[in-house]
Formats: sequence, C-alpha cells, structure tokens
Amino acid sequence: MTSKLEQLKQFTTVVADTGDFAAIEKLKPVDATTNPSLLLKAASSDSNSDRLKEAFAGSNNDINVASDRFAVAIGREILKVVPGRVSTEVDARLSFDTQACIDRADRIVGLYEDFGIGRDRILIKLASTWEGIKAAEVLEKKGIQCNLTLLFSFAQAQACADAGVFLISPFVGRIYDWYKKAEGKEYVGAEDPGVQSVTRIYNYYKANDYKTVVMGASFRNLSQIEELAGCDRLTISPDLLHKLSEDNGTLVQKLKPGNGGEARVTLNESQFRWASNEDAMATEKLAEGIRQFARDQVALEKMLSNKA
Repeated sequence: MTSKLEQLKQFTTVVADTGDFAAIEKLKPVDATTNPSLLLKAASSDSNSDRLKEAFAGSNNDINVASDRFAVAIGREILKVVPGRVSTEVDARLSFDTQACIDRADRIVGLYEDFGIGRDRILIKLASTWEGIKAAEVLEKKGIQCNLTLLFSFAQAQACADAGVFLISPFVGRIYDWYKKAEGKEYVGAEDPGVQSVTRIYNYYKANDYKTVVMGASFRNLSQIEELAGCDRLTISPDLLHKLSEDNGTLVQKLKPGNGGEARVTLNESQFRWASNEDAMATEKLAEGIRQFARDQVALEKMLSNKA
C-alpha cells in the first residue's frame, strides 16, 4: 500500500507550507507557499545570513524594498526544488489600501522578473479584506495571479470568486482553534468547523462553475487533511507531510465536483462588510492574522536593518 501522501497526490495538488528548502526537496510538493512568519523563521537560520545581507545591500536603504528582496530570494530558492509555483506575500500592513497592495505586488513581480522568473511561477498573496480582494481583481486583469489568504468566511470566498481571483487559502486550523476555545469542545472529522467551511466553499465553487482554486491551509492534525482529500490543493506543513508519508492506511477522496452547492450570490461592498461583521470568528481571526503577520514583518525588517 502506498502512503497517504502519495494517495493524496492522486486527487489533490500538494503544496508545502514552509520556507525550508531541505524539507521541500525531501517531500516533493508541486508548489510552495510562504508568509511573513515563515520568512522570519527562514531569516533566523544561519544558512540565510548572506541572503539577508544581499537583500539589504541592494535596497538603497529602503527597508520595504529589502524585505521584498529577501522574500524573492527565498522564493527563488524554493523554485529550484518545486516544479510549480511559490506564493509571496504583500506586507500585511497594506491590507486596507488597495492601491498600495497593487504597487507592492507589481514590485515583487518585477523583482522576480529581474531574475528571469516569469509570472507563471509565482502567486501574489494578499489578505482577504475587501481592499485586498479589489487589488487582486486589478492584478488578475494585468496577468498577475493571486493567492488570497487569511480567509475565514463564506463571504470572503464569494467575493474572491466574483473578483476572478486565481486561488484562495481558507484557514482550516485557525477556524478550528476559535470554535474549540469559544465552545469549549473538541471537534473531530467532518464535525470540525474548519473542515465544514472549506467543504462548503468547495461545493459552492464547483456548483457555480467558478474557476478559482480552493487550497485548504493551516492544518492542526491529519484528520483535517483526510476530511478534505480531493480539495483542489492543500498547503501542508513539513511535519504533517512527513506523518502522511509514513502512514500507509487507505485515504478516501471526500471532496469532488457534483456534491451540490448553494446558488450563486454576488455581494457588493456593504453586503460583504455586513456579512463579515455578523461572523465573529472570521472578523476576529482576520484581524488577529493581519496583526501577527505585521508583527513578524516588523521583526524581519529589524533583522534586515541589522545587516546594514
């Protein structure tokens, strides 16, 4: 019997949620994704000390440029060991400024292109705020494909699909965390609120023929991954990928087109904001996620400044 990881790869594109080159090379995912927290971890490794220095040296003393240069440097190395794409994230502090998101995305793409890496190998990550979604809509029309992250609500998923976003990353584990704390109970299997959220979004997209890719993210355990087997993509930490590779049990495909989904609904800005306001979990986790990524961005900038 082949491992659950190899079985999963038969009906889901597996993405590594890490900036660890060795782990990526060993586990052989199709794509990889990074974020400010993962970049900060990468920056803390002695193996990336020279990349930090080079990023700042070519920045003209602009710390924002230095940050983007370091992100692209890590992305370039990842692309040497994955056949597909790498996701590189826009500064979370720009999450409520559409034009600033567009400008930063343009710069990141330009930095990749300076090294001969085309747009077909990268995804720009943006927070799934209204402003981030509108920025992605503009970028997609320019041929820059996007990964909308920090996605916790059905309203966010609806707006992303209508904006023509290439890919969304609904956060399974963080939804689970919120409900576990709020309700004081453990959730297992199909009862997991994070699993239910991604399943609902997947079925809605397939029922309405949306082309936006659903990539479940932020997993806490193998059960969550197994319940979403069949999702378009899953981005998984090296630890959980390793556990899947050592498990030779049978994996059943749970998600597939044709399972039925809700009728299409297009939200305007006020409807989106009201739906978001009514979802306490999504509101809290989105704000928390942006704050955490912003803090890690600041910490990364401090490390880059110390390389001056």
